[in-house]
Amino acid sequence: MKIYLANPRGFCAGVDRAIDIVELSLKAYGAPIYVRHEIVHSRHVVNSLKLKGAVFVEELSEVPDGQTVIFSAHGVAKAVWEEATRRGLKVIDATCPLVIKVHNEVNRDYKFGYELILIGHAGHPEVIGTLGQVPDKFHLVSSVEDVENLKVEYPTHLSYATQTTLSVDECRDIVAALHKRFPTIKGPHQEDICYATQNRQNAVKKLTELVDVILVIGSPNSSNSNRLRELGEHCGVPSYLIDSTTDINQTWLEGIKAVGISAGASAPEVLVTEVVDYLKAHGGEVVEEVTVIEEDVEFLLPKELITAANDQS
Repeated sequence: MKIYLANPRGFCAGVDRAIDIVELSLKAYGAPIYVRHEIVHSRHVVNSLKLKGAVFVEELSEVPDGQTVIFSAHGVAKAVWEEATRRGLKVIDATCPLVIKVHNEVNRDYKFGYELILIGHAGHPEVIGTLGQVPDKFHLVSSVEDVENLKVEYPTHLSYATQTTLSVDECRDIVAALHKRFPTIKGPHQEDICYATQNRQNAVKKLTELVDVILVIGSPNSSNSNRLRELGEHCGVPSYLIDSTTDINQTWLEGIKAVGISAGASAPEVLVTEVVDYLKAHGGEVVEEVTVIEEDVEFLLPKELITAANDQS
């Protein structure tokens, strides 16, 4: 059985930055450091940071007065910022710069009087944060059917943005439906789907040409990991989302000549290594990388945080 590894896979620049922010904060200010929501959607990462002194909460009301709180990579609504300011909490923002770009687009278009549409999945933290950028005139659509049923007040003065971790193909269909129904709708200058999401999807597409089954490493609440699994299935290859080797069903590998492995943008490489070792112990022989592009993107860390951490060295 051959093992093909998708490249790129795993951590993206935004995830690297967010994790580094938590670890630097612990170094600079000491434990506990509070984090609103999971810093990234990975059980492995969250559990590792808990052991180092990070305390994960869902709401700011769980953070004691005077403490430091980190906002996750997914971004937050303006009301969360306002509450933190009102309570005098020290905030360190780990929002992915690409999510911030979407927030800036939304705020700019709202300022110019556009009625807004967001393409995304209801309940996802990124979607909640983006919808919370403006007080009204914001609609969420998740499918072509949602577009067809959409009721707007200003059909000739509309603007749309997208959740960064959607499927490129899924988003394309919804965008096409929006343009068909609202020919004058305004979209972002550049596609809001992030480079890492697109690169990992392209790598999975390449895998589907070579393998009989695909294992996507990622937690169940990771949007981009779920999209990778769905993409593999859409291309006709049985695909499964696993958090670790314990989730692998041996029947998936029966009669398989080639298995592909990818990992969502929140999944650490150590989990990939564990899955490869598992497959080697169950008939895997040759490991080969399938590279569609080499990533070299880095996002800067907050200067004041680096300074504070260095002062503790």
